[in-house]
Amino acid sequence: MGKTAFMFPGQGAQYVGMGKDFYEQIPVCREMFELAGKAGGLDIAALCFEENEQINITEYTQIAMLAAEVAMLKAIEEKGLKPDVTAGLSLGEYGALTASGVMSAEDVFRVVRKRGIYMQEAVPKGGAMVAVLGLDTAVIEKICEETEGMVTIANYNCPGQIVITGEEDAAQAAVEKLTAAGAKRCVPLKVSGPFHSPLLVGAGEKLAKELEHVEIHDIQIPYIANVTADYVTDKADVKPLLEKQVSSSVKWQQTVERMIADGVDTFIEIGPGKTLSGFMRKINKEMKVYNVEKVEDLEKLKALE
Repeated sequence: MGKTAFMFPGQGAQYVGMGKDFYEQIPVCREMFELAGKAGGLDIAALCFEENEQINITEYTQIAMLAAEVAMLKAIEEKGLKPDVTAGLSLGEYGALTASGVMSAEDVFRVVRKRGIYMQEAVPKGGAMVAVLGLDTAVIEKICEETEGMVTIANYNCPGQIVITGEEDAAQAAVEKLTAAGAKRCVPLKVSGPFHSPLLVGAGEKLAKELEHVEIHDIQIPYIANVTADYVTDKADVKPLLEKQVSSSVKWQQTVERMIADGVDTFIEIGPGKTLSGFMRKINKEMKVYNVEKVEDLEKLKALE
């Protein structure tokens, strides 16, 4: 029998109404939304369920997304399902930390509320992120290195999809070179800053100070960090990796490939949207992939119980 992984999506998959049915139908899920609201000093239910513009602003998006993810995680755990390994993309790594037992839900919500604020505050004017489609990774890396100004890789999402990040002028110059090199498309992302670039180092340093007040528990379920695409085996490494994660490349494709190499053949995406499930089809379409974002999706998991 193969292994099962829980995986959690990052910022960008949010939408108004995410997690509402969990909140209304499952008591432990409602508790998680309320806990997130208390930890973050916000009305999380209103933020997630009522039409508003804040849901797409980083400092609010992050805690809203995580509240929905952790609520859904708790519903799955109530069914008795536990993963063999867990990972999450960027913000989603905090969902993985909760699933792994490394941080309490309350601490995770408090830290992510601050993370969103620090990342929003650190955003310089003129930052950009662009998804580059259909071009070899090595070519993209070389063009970023050769482009004047600050432009680096933010996300290794899947074969044929890399996200670059950095100063707007440098990103635009890189896009021209990438297009000339044969990229199928270069799509500017609707984000409020150049996340996962060295321009966010300051936000990571502030986050490190916040993490000083957080207790890190023993790792109950193995999890893989974005920065290294490797298992975190020493809990002393958790905080430094989370500090670096804000300004480092997210090695998602490498993370998934590591899990597959270790015998994982079933992946459950927990949270809004189907972004990671889509990446999985590009990484290895032989894997079994489930997506949980509605209460009815829990029925799909019965075969795994």
